[in-house]
Amino acid sequence: MKIACIAWGSLIWNPGPLKLASAWRPDGPPMPLEFVRDSDDSDELALVMHPPAPLVPSYWALLDTDDIDEAREMLRQREKIRPEYPQWVGSLPNPHGLEQERVAAWMRTKELDGAVWTSITAKFAGVGERSPSPHEAVAFLDSLSGQQRENAEKYIRQIPPEIRTLYRTLFEEKLGWTPTPAPSQG
Repeated sequence: MKIACIAWGSLIWNPGPLKLASAWRPDGPPMPLEFVRDSDDSDELALVMHPPAPLVPSYWALLDTDDIDEAREMLRQREKIRPEYPQWVGSLPNPHGLEQERVAAWMRTKELDGAVWTSITAKFAGVGERSPSPHEAVAFLDSLSGQQRENAEKYIRQIPPEIRTLYRTLFEEKLGWTPTPAPSQG
């Protein structure tokens, strides 16, 4: 069974406990993504699934497992998702969530048997399902200082440059946080 992990953020440069069987590839399924989640364990404004957002490219890599439950568990642990939120790890087979048809169609083009992805949603100012306005997002990042600001800027700049969102464009214009060149993938 060939199972892929779909990614768009820090998984690409820091896969952690994910056992990858291939390099990251830039032709993943288009996903509705935006920088609308203040992270639980860091100071960044994370890029997450946000159905109102336009579709943007994603990345994918094969996982070194042929068990979809193991793939889901690897991703859950890497993303530090508590077990009580199983819906925050999307997967096919065993589909749920808004993206299942799009991901299923993409999987057929890649001859994949399964896929996992993070389905964490917007959260801002401690309120789940609340997304910041573009102004709030820029103001939040601009209010950070020192190491917090450095961490947030590094995260945003490391997102692959072809993942273009409205908020990213504003971060570039207002804060000067342009993408860093991608490291070569072996």
